[in-house]
Amino acid sequence: MTPSIFPNSVFNGSTALTAACVLLLTAASVPFVTSLTASPSPSSASSSSAGSCNNPSVPSPSSAMTSPKINVIPQSRLFVSEPNPAWFGNGDNEKNDPAWTNGNWLKSRFHFSFAEYRNPGNSDFGVLRVMNDDLVQPHRGFGTHPHRNMEIITYIVEGELTHQDNMGTKESLGRGSIQFMTAGRGLRHSEFNHGDKPLRFIQTWIVPSRYGLEPNYGSSDGTKSAADRTNKWQHLVSGVMDAGVETPVKINQDTDMYATELETGKSVSFDLGDDRQAYLLCMEGSVKVNGKLLKRHDASEITGGGNLVVEAAEVEETENGPRAHVLMYVMAKVDGAGRTDMLEVQQ
Repeated sequence: MTPSIFPNSVFNGSTALTAACVLLLTAASVPFVTSLTASPSPSSASSSSAGSCNNPSVPSPSSAMTSPKINVIPQSRLFVSEPNPAWFGNGDNEKNDPAWTNGNWLKSRFHFSFAEYRNPGNSDFGVLRVMNDDLVQPHRGFGTHPHRNMEIITYIVEGELTHQDNMGTKESLGRGSIQFMTAGRGLRHSEFNHGDKPLRFIQTWIVPSRYGLEPNYGSSDGTKSAADRTNKWQHLVSGVMDAGVETPVKINQDTDMYATELETGKSVSFDLGDDRQAYLLCMEGSVKVNGKLLKRHDASEITGGGNLVVEAAEVEETENGPRAHVLMYVMAKVDGAGRTDMLEVQQ
């Protein structure tokens, strides 16, 4: 590890250990959260085979006539990290492997300050602390490393991710699958692409409702539920406190995650409450969000409440056929949330 690349001061006393996922946060580094305690929550995050039981596509009368504020974050405003393979226990980059789609073993797009990327104007979006869009080339990955006090969610876009941890878990997951870790008091794991084609995944870190939780792991196999997210929202993640909602994954925070794969000409809608905010990522193809265009890798901060309409603008060939592929996190509204380093906020 190279201290000059991953200094301890990057996150106000936190320790960044890898460009793709390792950050140990303390309460001092997330001052907007006031309810964190050192004692464990009575309930821990969990996973199940159940799908969503609610329909976010039906607008309520109170918000059907309003329109949320949408701030588009183009991929040009994301930080791109391509770390030395030796720092993560990998061999030299392949020079002549036709399966490689990038010259470096890892290409990571950081949506928020992380590792060597330091931007006080872009540190979080509410409880959403980290979102990294990682492209890992064949037979490369991240060796065993620690995490602590974060709810970590990984969504596989393409390829196959193999996870192994010190709790005895080892499994491989494909497209549309999610895995979560309640890092809590601390755990160690590794992430690898053992396949012959590139792996792409979105790893997100959510600030938990409490610190010091019992570590936990769970997952949901998305390769068996592609129909559940085709031209409709699939509700994949919700909070443990939301007892009335069934999702494959439950985390220790008031946060929901949805995914959809849109075919040509298709659209979905979503009713965003006045007390909620959303972060939406276009992973494949391009979409229009209430008329605003998001291309591959573009994101948007959504606030203000109202009805969202997400429609496929352009599809691309994927493992499931021609699709526009979207991921969205919805969480409690935090006044002033969002990037402050961009001069224009699109209304």
